Amino acid sequence: MTGDIDLLVDTASENERRVFEALRILPDKAVNHLDPGDVERFTVVRVADEIVVDLMKSGCGVDYAEAIRDVVYREVDGVRIPFASPKPIARRTSRIGCFCASCSRRKASGWSRWRRKQRNLRGCDSG
Repeated sequence: MTGDIDLLVDTASENERRVFEALRILPDKAVNHLDPGDVERFTVVRVADEIVVDLMKSGCGVDYAEAIRDVVYREVDGVRIPFASPKPIARRTSRIGCFCASCSRRKASGWSRWRRKQRNLRGCDSG
């Protein structure tokens, strides 16, 4: 467990505006330091407020448009919330290997050891 919240975001300007607006509920208003288009431009944007939220254009090579096709809904306190399914990540990593930041660090530190471990996995284990 990483201790932050990862949100895979549709980077359309209206959606990004709505995400920024929702994050203004956090006490430090750290989201106010972001500019429109930052998620599209930088792929991952960290909002370090009372809690840390990573706004991601993509994760493990899977963008919002791909992830939304396999979304899993859960109801929390009467609110229907979409959660990413592991299916698109598993499909992608089984074809090309994972290139997320966590897996890239593993590659840099020992390609053959990383590769052996990946052969034993069905998808990204970056958690």
